[in-house]
Amino acid sequence: VLPATAVGATGGDEIRKYIAAAAKSQSPPTATILFKGTRLGVRPAPVVASFSARGPNPESPEIVKPDVIAPGLNILAAWPDKIGPSGIPTDKRTTEFNILSGTSMACPHVSGLAALLKAAHPGWSPAAIKSALMTTAYTLDNRGDTMLDESSGNTSTVLDFGAGHVHPQKAMDPGLVYDLNTYDYVDFLCNSNYTTKNIQVITRKIADCSGAKRAGHSGNLNYPSLSVVFQQYGKHKMSTHFIRTVTNVGDANSSYKVIIKPPSGISVTVEPEKLVFRRVGQKLSFLVRVHAVAVRLSPGSSSMKSGSIVWTDGKHVVTSPLVVTMQQPLQ
Repeated sequence: VLPATAVGATGGDEIRKYIAAAAKSQSPPTATILFKGTRLGVRPAPVVASFSARGPNPESPEIVKPDVIAPGLNILAAWPDKIGPSGIPTDKRTTEFNILSGTSMACPHVSGLAALLKAAHPGWSPAAIKSALMTTAYTLDNRGDTMLDESSGNTSTVLDFGAGHVHPQKAMDPGLVYDLNTYDYVDFLCNSNYTTKNIQVITRKIADCSGAKRAGHSGNLNYPSLSVVFQQYGKHKMSTHFIRTVTNVGDANSSYKVIIKPPSGISVTVEPEKLVFRRVGQKLSFLVRVHAVAVRLSPGSSSMKSGSIVWTDGKHVVTSPLVVTMQQPLQ
């Protein structure tokens, strides 16, 4: 192990100032590294790491990306014993563990959570598991403010954290889930203008797009988030709708009321405003209408605003991000 430590940008600036001042005074700069143990209650936390993957999703803007965020900075992880901890070929040291950072560290956290959810709920599909992780995620740090973006120091947005930071305990009991099957994904690809030959490369069987029109448009994929891109093209008023279906995985007799947190300047309505479930596994659908008024933008630019659709029965809080992007064409 090297006798070294890592410091952030602010700490680095202070160290450089000290070294420069010491050089002028002709006294050699000195430093001491002390291990003070694990620090608890660091504020603010969590923070969106500078290397974290960010949106928007250029291929399918109807799907908000990222989905969620998870711990990925300075993670103690298993390490192959035939590779030195630095990863350099000349490094002949061996270790069973290493401190690593990256989305490659966040991914196994989420994979482990998915495995735990599958063990607790064997009947849940992959889409249901993803839904549980997304709709129970949180976006506030331990100060009660929206998480910060490490790369800029500013408040992060839905394009930085998606639905939010995963919350394992709440994901075990999400109340409602947005479920999907393979046919739903095929309809999504059909409505995204993929040809049947394109789709067959993915499905490895003949694709049928005849039922895709029933889904309406690609934004109607039963995903736990909602996103729309309005191309202004001289239009003053624009609108769209989303159809979503939720499955009750909470209490048998439960009633959920909707809480609408619309993006600034956007009109959002939900019908019905209440979902009443009589049994576990029951599915109910609702309609979301989004109305927007054109905003002043320079050619080729865009403006993104976010809000959320929340269903709650007093015990569970099921949150879905809602993103509205206004784009001004070049011509």
